[in-house]
Amino acid sequence: MSASALRVAWVYPDLLSTYGDQGNVLVLERRARQRGLSVERLDIRSDQPVPTSADIYLVGGGEDRPQRLAAERLRRDGGLQRAAANGAIIFSVCAGYQILGREFVNDLGQREPGLGLLDVVSVRGEGERCVGDVLADIDPSLGLPELTGFENHQGVTHLGPGVRPFAHVRTGRGNGTGDGTEGAWRETVFGTYMHGPVLARNPKIADLLLRLTLDVSALTPIDERWYEALRAERIAAATQTA
Repeated sequence: MSASALRVAWVYPDLLSTYGDQGNVLVLERRARQRGLSVERLDIRSDQPVPTSADIYLVGGGEDRPQRLAAERLRRDGGLQRAAANGAIIFSVCAGYQILGREFVNDLGQREPGLGLLDVVSVRGEGERCVGDVLADIDPSLGLPELTGFENHQGVTHLGPGVRPFAHVRTGRGNGTGDGTEGAWRETVFGTYMHGPVLARNPKIADLLLRLTLDVSALTPIDERWYEALRAERIAAATQTA
């Protein structure tokens, strides 16, 4: 690939790709190529070192044991932390979101250290599992339309002062804390509980990641009809069940 290609890293698809979150990579690739950008996709398995040279890193969801294994290997590897320190864009979903935090509860019921890239702590909820469609208002400072996604988690994630909520829910549970928050972000690191895949349901988030990488305020317009049809269908379904 060209040295100037956009480098997109999918982190540990062998451990963290349980809920179709690999679709996020496909959407991001597609929207970049539609703008004439050259894209180099890097699928980084858990037995491989995480390169620090990628522009955007995507981390997906997974079951409890694979989540623990992923956290152990990412801590030992250190590549994702170094990439974040260099200003890389990191977007994480569900188990990946918890891993990016300071701490979560693993499959053994023990407190597991995270990577500390987001000031959040995740514990296991005592009530019923958070499952269903979500509608939420994304942090206005990000300039994005409403968030639509599907949550499926038992975790409860508490936000510290070092992050801002990614969104506030109107339908659904989000972080599960009862304060209406969903996900978290700081600078170029983002976490959310939303599946869907979330970038297919919310292509403007993919565009945000591209804009941050390219350091531009706007991207070339592209055909949005397929994405808008999907968004309209899912938003209507969530509104009817609210």
